[in-house]
Amino acid sequence: MSNYKKVSLENAPRVELHDKLGLTGAEISVNTISAGEKVPFVHSHKKNEEIYYITCGTGKAVIDNEEINLTAGDWIRISPTAERQFFAAQDNSISYVCIQVKENSLEEFTANDAVIK
Repeated sequence: MSNYKKVSLENAPRVELHDKLGLTGAEISVNTISAGEKVPFVHSHKKNEEIYYITCGTGKAVIDNEEINLTAGDWIRISPTAERQFFAAQDNSISYVCIQVKENSLEEFTANDAVIK
C-alpha cells in the first residue's frame, strides 16, 4: 500500500478531491465560474470553515450581504455560519481552489507536527 495518491484533474467547472485522493481531514475542490455566471445558491456550513484561493480571473463573493471583490492571488477564509455566494465578473471567468476543514480542529502544524529525521 502506498502512502500517497496522485491524480490529474479533468477539465470541468468543479472537481471535488475528497474521493479522488481519499482525503480524511479536508475537502478540496477546484472550481471555475464562467464570465457573468454565479454559483446558483447561497450556502453556509454546520462545522466547516472554507479557505479560498483565487487562481485566476476576477469576481466577487457576497458574504453575509457584504460584497468582497476578488482577483487572482487573493486568499479568503469564511466562518462556517457565514452565508456565501460567488460570482464571476461580467467580462471574465474566475477560478479558485476551496479548502474545507472543521473549524478549530488544527492542533499542530508545520514544524510542530513534523517528525524530523
